[in-house]
Amino acid sequence: MTASPRTARLWLDVRSAGDTRRAISEEAVHQRFDAIVADDPADLAALPPTVTRVLAPAGGRLPTGFGTADVVLLDPAAHGDPGRLAEDHPDVRFGRWYTVDGPDVLEQACEAVRGDGLTVLTFVDPTNIPMEIVLAAADRSPGVIITTAGRVDDAIVHLSVLEHGPDGVMLTSPAPGDATRLAGRARTASAGLELVTMTVTGVRHVGTGERACVDTCALLRPDEGILVGSWARALLLCVSETHPLPYMPTRPFRVNAGAIMSYTMAGGGRTRYLSELGAGDTVLAVGADGRTRPVTVGRVKIETRPLLAIDATAPGGEPVSLIVQDDWHVRVLGPGGTVLNSTELRAGDEVLGHLPGRERHVGYPIDELCHER
Repeated sequence: MTASPRTARLWLDVRSAGDTRRAISEEAVHQRFDAIVADDPADLAALPPTVTRVLAPAGGRLPTGFGTADVVLLDPAAHGDPGRLAEDHPDVRFGRWYTVDGPDVLEQACEAVRGDGLTVLTFVDPTNIPMEIVLAAADRSPGVIITTAGRVDDAIVHLSVLEHGPDGVMLTSPAPGDATRLAGRARTASAGLELVTMTVTGVRHVGTGERACVDTCALLRPDEGILVGSWARALLLCVSETHPLPYMPTRPFRVNAGAIMSYTMAGGGRTRYLSELGAGDTVLAVGADGRTRPVTVGRVKIETRPLLAIDATAPGGEPVSLIVQDDWHVRVLGPGGTVLNSTELRAGDEVLGHLPGRERHVGYPIDELCHER
């Protein structure tokens, strides 16, 4: 099963790129950006039809022609009502661009996003509160909101405001390589994973060792956890401590994950050892339906505990192994989000897992001979 990811629209503004304008545009096209923004129609002419060509005229005067532009962005204060221009140019889509620098423009932006048009927003002050207000005003509206960001890190932050962010982000001060970095981080964050049903073949007590609890900076959902496994080619879904048990309060931010040498998914298709994780790192939270989201690690607790080995097989017969703390409150997920206490697993029980499909070298997928057992 695979979740349907929400894919953010990625725009690139090349107006300040200078001599690197062409190279940065080509990089963005290669990274499947949705739109390229320029202030000169000539800079849009050579772009392929796979990318939306957006003209953002500089100053208060519009050019005599829009060239091959698919979209023209207007500053309502300088250029007037886009609706009048749309009547004269039926083949061009017009959008509004607001620079939010105070309450008056914020109110105008809120009014605009309640409609069905395209709105580009630049926020001047170093706070996300105006963006939160605009996104709340636009809730369930059919329009499209694009926010501008000068840096890749800022663009990623935009996409998480109010959990879902705007419909897309525009990178306004790109350097070579930024389009690749933004595409990798924005699209990895929303990608779903295919989960498969694996069959338990046995459970064994395997002595004592160190196990890791991964405490995240997020409230994990009842059907959500992280993927963990002894071998990188097959991982099981360990559930968060959101489900009550006697003697202990719930820890909705925690996954009692497994022995310290275990692999987990860290996003971007990369695996990490549990022993490597620390405060500020990122792991991939995974739901029982395959949806994913990156979550920040707040702490990793490594302690010596009795250990239990869970052996299983994947649908194709591949062996699967997971070593966890030998205790009732350590749980894995089964089909449909069924919560299973690890100490009560028996041969024939079904659990959810993921098959990354390739071997690993320092966490990155690689095609080479590698036997793990």
